[in-house]
Amino acid sequence: MMLLPILRWPDPRLSQPCAPAALDDDLRQLAADMLETMYAAPGRGLAASQVGRLIRLFVMDVTWKEGQRSSQVFINPKVVELSPSRVLGPEGCLSIPGPVTEVERAETVRMHWTGLDGQAHDTVLTGFAAICAQHEYDHLDGILTLDRLSPEARARAEAEVAA
Repeated sequence: MMLLPILRWPDPRLSQPCAPAALDDDLRQLAADMLETMYAAPGRGLAASQVGRLIRLFVMDVTWKEGQRSSQVFINPKVVELSPSRVLGPEGCLSIPGPVTEVERAETVRMHWTGLDGQAHDTVLTGFAAICAQHEYDHLDGILTLDRLSPEARARAEAEVAA
């Protein structure tokens, strides 16, 4: 496994939608490298586009900073349903070092994806897992946290990155 360089905003690749991913040995290796990179960063999620691979793949582990690793690999994820209830909370991004911004997200999300074993998964994520999955899923569509902010909040966040 190896650490991968993480793209930083305003790299234009971060704003591009990703193509479907093919499950093969190269993708398995990429997922392993992404997990190693995410843990070293240290982050809780990482999308393939953040390491320059424009494919629909992300990894996340929302528990490891509390001492227990539970990594997940999402290949070609789809958001099946977003709850109408919303939460506003702080989000950081490994590609936008510095600012932590307040982003509104669905409180729960039902997702469908393929795992590294080739099996289909379908589950409802809640709490921080729902927020993290929505954040990483946004990356696959070329959407950054900055894109979800008001013009004033975005200007403040951009100024903090530039400082």
